Amino acid sequence: MMKTGAKLPEVTFHTRVRDEAIEGPNPFRWEDKTTADYFAGKRVILFSLPGAFTPTCSTYQLPGFENGHADFVAKGIDAIYCMSVNDSFVMNKWATDQGLEKVKVIPDGSGEFTRKMGMLVDKDNLGFGMRSWRYAAIVDDGVVEAWFEEPGLMDNCPEDPYGVSSPENLIKYLDKAREPALA
Repeated sequence: MMKTGAKLPEVTFHTRVRDEAIEGPNPFRWEDKTTADYFAGKRVILFSLPGAFTPTCSTYQLPGFENGHADFVAKGIDAIYCMSVNDSFVMNKWATDQGLEKVKVIPDGSGEFTRKMGMLVDKDNLGFGMRSWRYAAIVDDGVVEAWFEEPGLMDNCPEDPYGVSSPENLIKYLDKAREPALA
């Protein structure tokens, strides 16, 4: 299981990136990115959720991080990444649908990263198959600085807890971390 002080697992993510050199209606090419490509030398927020286009993810969590981007940057965050056990096609379409300009999406299509994080759960009760449990982390150079996991981690959870991994909760943590120590 992931926790504060843990190093992120090394995996390769299969992404689709826009390439203007490609003509036609789908100007994208495959580009593999590694854990190091996303996290090395940066202090970032990583949040993961059960699925693109799902209600809590699309209504609260993703828009909250997108809209709060400037506040996070002001508190020392270099980038914000949204991950889901969805392929790159789905993640890119969801990013477009959500009008993302600041938050970047990371597709974990096979669930390899999520499994190695200890966050892969079965959501067959919803017809989803294997998906990510909802969590967020502040990651500094590939090491978890702070971990925010929703309660009740289990397969086929009858609920979708949300609050611990909210943007508002991460802002509270960053505000408290910046407070001077009492003498």
